[in-house]
Amino acid sequence: MNKRGYFGNFGGAFLPEILVATFDELERVYTEARNDPIFWHDYEQLMSSYSCRPTPITYAENLTRHFGGARIFIKREDLNHTGAHKANNVMGQGLLVKRMGKTRVIAETGAGQHGVATATMAARFGFDCTIYMGEVDVARQRPNVFWMEQLGATVVPVTDGTRILKDAINEAFRDWVTNMDATHYVLGTACGPHPFPEMVAWFQSIIGKEARRQFMEREGRLPTRVFACVGGGSNAMGIFSGFFDDDVELVGVEAAGRGLNSGAHASRLCSDDASVGVAQGYKTYFLQDDDGQMRETHSIAAGLDYVGVSPILSDFKEKGRVRFEGATDREVIEAVRLTMRKEGVIPALESAHAFARAFKEAPTMSPDDIILINQSGRGDKDIFTIADAMDDPKWKQFIIEKAKQYHA
Repeated sequence: MNKRGYFGNFGGAFLPEILVATFDELERVYTEARNDPIFWHDYEQLMSSYSCRPTPITYAENLTRHFGGARIFIKREDLNHTGAHKANNVMGQGLLVKRMGKTRVIAETGAGQHGVATATMAARFGFDCTIYMGEVDVARQRPNVFWMEQLGATVVPVTDGTRILKDAINEAFRDWVTNMDATHYVLGTACGPHPFPEMVAWFQSIIGKEARRQFMEREGRLPTRVFACVGGGSNAMGIFSGFFDDDVELVGVEAAGRGLNSGAHASRLCSDDASVGVAQGYKTYFLQDDDGQMRETHSIAAGLDYVGVSPILSDFKEKGRVRFEGATDREVIEAVRLTMRKEGVIPALESAHAFARAFKEAPTMSPDDIILINQSGRGDKDIFTIADAMDDPKWKQFIIEKAKQYHA
């Protein structure tokens, strides 16, 4: 950062006056925690006893043999409690909520993984919990909605706008403005006003720290390239943070949807359709029209279907430290199918974007090269979407029979 909350030309905190004191309190508590070695020790202890950390790296021997070229490894964030890297961030913020003495948390979610993780954290710490979720995402991520509600959270479908993640974020901010005394907004990714991008990236850096140590212990060297999907950017910031200062190529993979030239995608950093703007309290690349109005986005992965991106990653794009690519919906489904069949691993649709791009590049690399893919989450939540995309006849029959049971 070169000034408060800025990463190069991006970031900042564009806030209504009523929220300034709340953000000042959050920044103060976060800064105190970051400067307190005991806090990080307690955080690591919590994650090791509650969330299965450290997550392993898995050598994908069959995929390596299938593609030839570079050896392929997978960082298994899907093995976290609740099935995604999201647990890292929410448990850290939960510890901050305890420090602030607040009793209620709210969150937004797209794919539902952040919502499930937040609801889990709230149950663990005894907080009241409300989750905002676009109406479209509620429909396509019904299993996660079920789990959030069973964990004790209130799930509020957002019917404004395009009824996806950006609209859920807007609604969560409206709640926070009116309930800030007792409520903390557990923002789910490395976006939003300062200090959220820096704070979320800090909690997620546990992924990269582990991966770096694990590679040195196992291989005595670092990977050649690291791939991570990019929606808001939290899992990418997490895994990349272990290698920023090394001679390791970092590749962020965005949702190319139906194609980068189709107008139906969510690619901010690898397409020419995005431009720099200010929205939702921070400055970054957004998909917006000439009047600054947010465009509609599309991705088969609800967690990548977002109009903005982390200001930290925007800065890395301008500095050339991270290369950004896209993967289409069709490439993603094929990557899911291949990973399941070859390795017995089910990546989330979000994570499968990173797999799809890595599969394109692996055959062009040397057997001496090593690829690391961050599997940010598991694909259980995507069963309806994946089954539809694969046009599976047995699944269709199952749904028909279930509908009959409910007299639908």
